[in-house]
Amino acid sequence: MEAPQNFHVKCDMHVHSYYSGPCTTPFVGNFCRESYNDPEQVHTMLRRRGMNLFTLTDHDSIEGSEKLRRHKDFFLSEELTCRMPSGTEVHIGVYDINERQHAHLQQRRNDLVALLMYLSERRLLFSINHVFSSLTGRREREDFAWFEEYFPAMETRNGHMLERANAYAARLAKKWKKLEIGGSDAHALPSAGTTYTEVAGARDKEEFFAGLRNGLGRVGGESGCFYKLTRDVFLIAREMMREKMWTTLLSPLGLLVPAITFLTYCDDKKFCRRWGAELFGPSESRKRPRWIMVPQTAAEEWV
Repeated sequence: MEAPQNFHVKCDMHVHSYYSGPCTTPFVGNFCRESYNDPEQVHTMLRRRGMNLFTLTDHDSIEGSEKLRRHKDFFLSEELTCRMPSGTEVHIGVYDINERQHAHLQQRRNDLVALLMYLSERRLLFSINHVFSSLTGRREREDFAWFEEYFPAMETRNGHMLERANAYAARLAKKWKKLEIGGSDAHALPSAGTTYTEVAGARDKEEFFAGLRNGLGRVGGESGCFYKLTRDVFLIAREMMREKMWTTLLSPLGLLVPAITFLTYCDDKKFCRRWGAELFGPSESRKRPRWIMVPQTAAEEWV
């Protein structure tokens, strides 16, 4: 029996907590974390923002999920930091996993072939995140060939990416017929739940994921902007100083934060222009990756 359309499930599919580990920025990572969000506070904020299904996508960790397992509307996820065959680094969202699968994913995250084979065999839903951002560094043309051939889903709305980056991701997902994922990428509490994935007609987690795999999901909410990112960086810095009092000595450097976030977005704009022209231009050429043992393609995976 088909669920009435007034039923729906909304989930922020990309949100971080204290357990995402140290900041990846050189030097700063010695004393500052990626996020200081308490998992329970994240859950409360997400519920307040209208979410009715919950997850955390901490970097290579499910430790924060221990505090949320008692909630029946919570499921395990994580954001894998993965090394591509080209040597570049990407972030991959993997959803609705268990502890054993987490351990196997961590063992394989720097071997893309082994990782893709494992994900395909277990029929886990996974996405390439913030594909048009320079957040994880450089990108190579062959990286996009892997994304096209073997990734079933793409994050097409990220609450901290520029509108242009999200628009390009949505355009690429449509071109490649990928499932679309949306999430806030919140590292500070006020951003949690501002971007989400929704499946109309779904009543629980099982129907939510079934809807996603059948292309019934839609993304909603905000893209990123200079104010939002700058605010969140200041909030993270404040929590850092509360945890490590000596870092208050660095507070004069806070004057540089707006300039740093501005330059970050300038770099992302250049990244978007470069790869937008590369992927959507008239001289588009496709370079396919090669391997010996080939898992199912993304299209075949969900048939």
